[in-house]
Amino acid sequence: MSPDVKNAKIKPQTLRGFRDFLPDQMMARERLIDVARAVYRSYGFAPIDTPALEYAEVLLGKGGEESDKQVFRFTDQGDRDVAMRFDLTVPLARFSAQHIQALGTPFRRYHIAPVWRGERPARGRFREFMQCDFDTIGTASNSADIETLLVINDVFEKIGIERFTIRVNNRKVLNGLLEKKGLQEYATGILRCLDKLDKIGRDKVVEEMVERVGITAEQAGGVLDMAQLQGSPTEILSSLEGMLAGSEIGEVGVANLRELFDTITACGLPPERVSLDVSIARGLDYYTGTIYETFLGDLPGIGSVCSGGRYDNLTQKFTAMELPGVGASLGLDRMLAALEELGMTQTASTPAPVLVTMFERDRAMDYMQMGRRLRQAGIGAEVFPDAKGIGKQMKYANNKGFEVALIAGADEFAAGTWQVKGLKNGAQQQATDAEVVDVVRSIIGT
Repeated sequence: MSPDVKNAKIKPQTLRGFRDFLPDQMMARERLIDVARAVYRSYGFAPIDTPALEYAEVLLGKGGEESDKQVFRFTDQGDRDVAMRFDLTVPLARFSAQHIQALGTPFRRYHIAPVWRGERPARGRFREFMQCDFDTIGTASNSADIETLLVINDVFEKIGIERFTIRVNNRKVLNGLLEKKGLQEYATGILRCLDKLDKIGRDKVVEEMVERVGITAEQAGGVLDMAQLQGSPTEILSSLEGMLAGSEIGEVGVANLRELFDTITACGLPPERVSLDVSIARGLDYYTGTIYETFLGDLPGIGSVCSGGRYDNLTQKFTAMELPGVGASLGLDRMLAALEELGMTQTASTPAPVLVTMFERDRAMDYMQMGRRLRQAGIGAEVFPDAKGIGKQMKYANNKGFEVALIAGADEFAAGTWQVKGLKNGAQQQATDAEVVDVVRSIIGT
C-alpha cells in the first residue's frame, strides 16, 4: 500500500437515513424518553430489552409484504440468516413465548430502543429510529385496550401538547364489513389499500383495490362508504350497528368501541381529543382489534406520532399458548421533529445548570470544592478546567445554555464570597460560601 493511500483521510459522513445526535439533540430525546418512561411506569409497565438482531424467520412474514421489503437482512459470520428488528412488537412476541412461564400473565412491559427499516427517508422519517413501546400481554380484555388509549393521552399531556387527536378504530369492524360483503378472502389486500386513504385519496384507493386486490369498483366503493362515515362517535356507532347486524365479529367490534368511548368519557377525557375513524386500518397485518393513531392538531401533515393496536395471534408462530396482546408505540424521532417545528424543544447542550468559572489557577481546589458542594446538594455543576478571561468563560456558558455562573477571583476568596450570575436575566448578586447553594436554588427553581 502506498504512503498516499495509507495516509488518505476518510471523509466523515453518515449514511443516508442515519444520524449523529449532538448534545442538545440528545438532551431533548432523553427528556422525551423520561416523560414516556414515567407515564408507562405509573401504569405498572416494567422495562425489558431484546437483541437488535433476530433470526430472520422471527421477523419475516409478521408485518406484511411492505414490512418484509424494509427489513435489513444478511448472513452473519456463522452463516445464519439474521435480520435487524423493524419494530419492537414482533420481538416481543418471540420474547413472550420464550419467557412467559416465568413472567406470568397479564404481563406489562415497556421497551425503549432503536429499530431499523430500509424505507425512503423523509421529514421525521429515518432508517434508524427510536421507538418507545408499551404492551399488555396475556389478556383479551377490552379494558386493556381502553387503558392503552389512556396511556397515550397521558404521555401527550405530560409532554405538554395541548392539541392532539387520538383516532380509534377496530379491525373487527372492518372484518365484519368484509364478511357481510363476502370479501373475507381479500381482507389483507383491502386493508393495506385502505390504510393509504389519507395519503392518496378515495379514487386512487378504489383504483388500487381493483387493480391489485381484484375486487370490483362497486365493492371497493362499498368498503369506502363505511370507512368514510362522518359524525360523532355515537352517530358513527349507530350507523355501524345497522351496517354490521348479523356479523358476530363486527358486532363485537362495535360493542368494544362503544365501551371504550363510554369509559374515556367517564374518565374525563375531552370529547374532541378522541375520534372514531373507520378508515384507519394500520398497515401491519398482525392487528386484530382496536387500533390507534395519534395526530397533532397543529401539525397534522407530519403523520401519526403514536400508533398501535391489539394483536391476538402474533405469538402463534412461536407457541401453542394463547397470548393476546395490545399496545402502542411513541415515535420518538417524529415527535421530536414535531416539537422542533412547534418551538417546544430546549436548546441547552449541558445537563448541568451551573458553571463554576475559574480565574485563579492556584485556587483550583476551591473551585472544585464548590462544584462538589453543589452536586452533593443535588444541583448539577460543571467546573471550567482552565483559568481564562471572563469573556471566554461567559461565552462558553451562554453557548452551552447554563442557567447560573459562579465567579470568584482573588477579592472574593479574600472576602469568602462568590458572585452569582443568572444567565437568563443577567442579574448578579453576591453570596457567602454558606449562602451559595440557597441562592443558586432560588435562581434555577429547585
